[in-house]
Amino acid sequence: MTTLMGKSCCMLFFVLLLTSSIFLGHSKKLNQNEPCNRLKLFYHDTMFNGTNVSNATAATVANATKLGNFNFGMLVVFDDPMTVDNHFVSSPVARAQGFYFYDMKTTYNAWFAYTLVFNSTKYNGTINIMGADIMGEETRDLSVVGGTGDFFMARGIATFRTDTFEGADYFRLEMDIKLYECY
Repeated sequence: MTTLMGKSCCMLFFVLLLTSSIFLGHSKKLNQNEPCNRLKLFYHDTMFNGTNVSNATAATVANATKLGNFNFGMLVVFDDPMTVDNHFVSSPVARAQGFYFYDMKTTYNAWFAYTLVFNSTKYNGTINIMGADIMGEETRDLSVVGGTGDFFMARGIATFRTDTFEGADYFRLEMDIKLYECY
């Protein structure tokens, strides 16, 4: 009985030692000060206003409610060009495809969920971004929650800064994307 107990304890110890070495051997130290990849892109959003069918890249699919004066409840779906400079007519390096909705009754605030779809000679794949865009702040951080291709399982931060806006018809965001987990 004692020999069986000793063999069981020895086997358990060996299994624990093996599994801990597997997990510790594959752990990756992240450096918060130096991203493994960094992209600076400009996001161009042109809202459909009923007359700009050829230029529109976004459309309201659910109107705002009457709860407050800040578009609360409005849902927008978009397929926006992403460029490396702030010129709308520059060649896009990616497309931002997803949605945002206004989710505060007391101020302008939107919640974004979208994918950057790259298909160029430099990058191929996607980056998934989601989070709150608190529009009153000068800069806002949204989470990079994954990716594919060149950005397989990427994690990091996308910092937004409003570059310009023309009422509700057009806005441009400067996006500083810092990836801290790259494979």
